[in-house]
Amino acid sequence: MAAHVPDPQSRKSLHPSQGVPPGETPPGESSTGSGAGPYRPLTRGWAKGPLLLICLVALACALFFLAYAIMLNV
Repeated sequence: MAAHVPDPQSRKSLHPSQGVPPGETPPGESSTGSGAGPYRPLTRGWAKGPLLLICLVALACALFFLAYAIMLNV
């Protein structure tokens, strides 16, 4: 009975001098993208509404504590 010898062309060899045959590993850089899309620099700062609201709240807090300090000294 003859032993079955595989076809050398269809055999995938991992001999150190040959490396990994093509198609055995995925391409090195194909899926390393960030996926975040293109960079779009900011064109404007804070909107006027939120900035005005923050300033008004800060002013109200400052006036409250000023009035409270004046009331403690009286």
